[in-house]
Amino acid sequence: MKNLKRAVEFHGHSGNRLAGDLHEPRGVEHGNPVLLLHGGGQTRHAWGGAARRIADSGHTAFTIDQRGHGGSEWVGDLAYATEDYADDTVAVCRDIAALCGAAPVLVGASLGGISGLLASHRGGAGLIAGLVLVDITPHMDADGVSKVQGFMAARMREGFATLEEAAAAIAAYLPNRPPRRSLEGLAKNLRKGADGRYRWHWDPAFIDGPRTINTGGEAIQQDMIAAARSLQCPVLLVRGQQSELVTEEAVEAFREMVPHAAFVDVSGAGHMVAGDRNDAFNDAVLGFLDTLEGRTAALTAR
Repeated sequence: MKNLKRAVEFHGHSGNRLAGDLHEPRGVEHGNPVLLLHGGGQTRHAWGGAARRIADSGHTAFTIDQRGHGGSEWVGDLAYATEDYADDTVAVCRDIAALCGAAPVLVGASLGGISGLLASHRGGAGLIAGLVLVDITPHMDADGVSKVQGFMAARMREGFATLEEAAAAIAAYLPNRPPRRSLEGLAKNLRKGADGRYRWHWDPAFIDGPRTINTGGEAIQQDMIAAARSLQCPVLLVRGQQSELVTEEAVEAFREMVPHAAFVDVSGAGHMVAGDRNDAFNDAVLGFLDTLEGRTAALTAR
């Protein structure tokens, strides 16, 4: 039986190398390819289970490490603003369309969703065939953002002596998530330095450099609002019902901007929806993909 997952490589807007995986369908391929973009501080491996289920449903699925994350290049100019991620996304979407003969459906969590939303506007009509935003809207709770980035920054330079120590830090940050049964997945989000310590698998300049994910502030929010209002492709917003970033008011504001968007509120999940309720998340995404092909009735809020 052939290997249904293989490494691929793309290049971002500035020629920066982006590491990725291609997940091929087991049977007959149909529908659009799917590009899954992880959140800030994660790697493409966060999408492993979702990508496999999407591929098993008949869609070619791509997962990539965004710039400065995982196996992708740490950029020399330390450019990690949202516009940089959006421009990378435009480049990757165009390459996937050329490779597969069809525009991709983009599934983006947090930073990945911001990248996808901005890219849909910057890349023009037809860049993507559909957009799934995972716990991200143009309006984000400032305290929630500070909490997430505070956790990321707390040990980014010091690191951890062992994987178990890193797992304990995550468990303290996410007390409602079931204990890990294995450290194998966690190991993919950490890199072991020459000093033997484990550090997150992303460039610290992402949040502590001259051009960070926070660069732009209010202007970026206005760009996201403009991008949302211009969306013409099918859209699904998936929120974690216990999200610390996306409030019910933010959801209502988004649905006013994008009246045609479908919405799924995943109970028992926080900002890390796919990790908290993987099966419920996968069902929502697969339902959306089926809807794009006219195979099911349109999704409704629930």
